[in-house]
Amino acid sequence: MYDYDLLVIGSANADLVIGVDRRPGPGETVLGSDLAVHPGGKGANQAVAAARLGARAALLARVGDDAHGRLLLDAQRAAGVDTVGVLVGGAPTGVALITVDPDGDNSIVVSPGANGRLTPGDIRAAGSLFHASRVVSAQLEIPLETVVEAVRSLAPGTRFVLNPSPPRPLPPEVLAACDPLIVNEHEAKAVLGDAQAGDRPADWARALLARGPRSVVVTLGAQGALVATARGVDQVPAVRVDAVDTTGAGDAFTAALAWRLGQGDALVDAAAYASRVGAVAVTKAGAQEAYPTREEVAAL
Repeated sequence: MYDYDLLVIGSANADLVIGVDRRPGPGETVLGSDLAVHPGGKGANQAVAAARLGARAALLARVGDDAHGRLLLDAQRAAGVDTVGVLVGGAPTGVALITVDPDGDNSIVVSPGANGRLTPGDIRAAGSLFHASRVVSAQLEIPLETVVEAVRSLAPGTRFVLNPSPPRPLPPEVLAACDPLIVNEHEAKAVLGDAQAGDRPADWARALLARGPRSVVVTLGAQGALVATARGVDQVPAVRVDAVDTTGAGDAFTAALAWRLGQGDALVDAAAYASRVGAVAVTKAGAQEAYPTREEVAAL
């Protein structure tokens, strides 16, 4: 019996968001909207998204002993996330500077802060969380060596899900544990590098699968997603909605997919459900504030 459906290991940031008519070019200044501060970070986002859907979720992360850190902890607890694994101190809380244009597209710059101080030692000290979790999810806004240690700490039978964002080369040990590796178009190309195989997303999915993951999911925005396993590549259609803000939509997708896998769904079915969750998320402003409940997803 697992205590948690999903353990998320990753970043917790304060999102500082400004709306702009258009994003500035090099050397250019543009005026924007009033500053809005939201709880964010890929790890914290995933934990909240899963908890909103009804998952028993826990977060393993680090925040600063400051106002942004308290904002993040409050948001996790309000969503029902277990914060026993959230460490406090060592550096200021991480911050993401986000601009959002009228089409809902965003540009993001992240200052890791305390996220960069989440160490392999912190992972080893949290061994009881790993043994209590059905699925473990991670991203790359924390040190890569910490993600490697997380892979080494997986309990027998625990499934590992990775979104390599921001993308960087991944060691074979990490790739081999991924089931699935979840990437968007930019991340797929970055992970493949010069070994890019063809111009079609299905080619990227097959090439990524050949790198060692047990399965791969390539998200394609309005074109849906591709699911690649040893049995082949399947298309998951997109859900059409009017996008307001795409911030954090990928995190909602990953969290929903990881949770549904832990509930026994086949990967294609989990990806289809995750597409619905991501679609609802982009119809509202913000990241965590926009994440839907199970009932809102069912009503789509």
